[in-house]
Amino acid sequence: MSIEIEIVTGDPAWPRVKPLYDLVWPPETLAQLSWANVEFAHADLRVIVEADEQPVCHVGLYRRTGIWRERPIRIGGIGGVLTHPDFRRQGLASIAIDAALHTLRDERSNDFALLFCDPDMAGFYTSRNWKPYLGEVFAEQKGERIRFDAMQPLVYYLKRAPHEGELDLCGLPW
Repeated sequence: MSIEIEIVTGDPAWPRVKPLYDLVWPPETLAQLSWANVEFAHADLRVIVEADEQPVCHVGLYRRTGIWRERPIRIGGIGGVLTHPDFRRQGLASIAIDAALHTLRDERSNDFALLFCDPDMAGFYTSRNWKPYLGEVFAEQKGERIRFDAMQPLVYYLKRAPHEGELDLCGLPW
């Protein structure tokens, strides 16, 4: 088995990863999740890990200027992390997340990385140096600014990493 890692433009690559999304989160599974009805932003970039030319792991990258403590701040988002069930526990998600973080760091324009996850996945990320964000997060849903608490926010230090206070994503969550 050969493994390849690509970083590609978000929307054009969607057709390549949609079958993986549908496999990992089929409608009956998705309907039971706390974030089932959340409208998410589209990824700016995608890290795709392929095995034998088939996507088996995905991480979406998002770039956003948000507002933290009433000041603009550059957020590098990580979202849509998923791995094909037959390829789990092989370190592929860690490799893809590392590639995403290197990309965000290399851009030198992002202050910190932010992701949202189900509470049962928080341990996976905190063991990789992600820290809980303890403040309130606001995002857009259905054209309105709302407190976004459907998932747990975690931050990762790039230049700095806020851990509390009001954070406005100024758009859809990821």
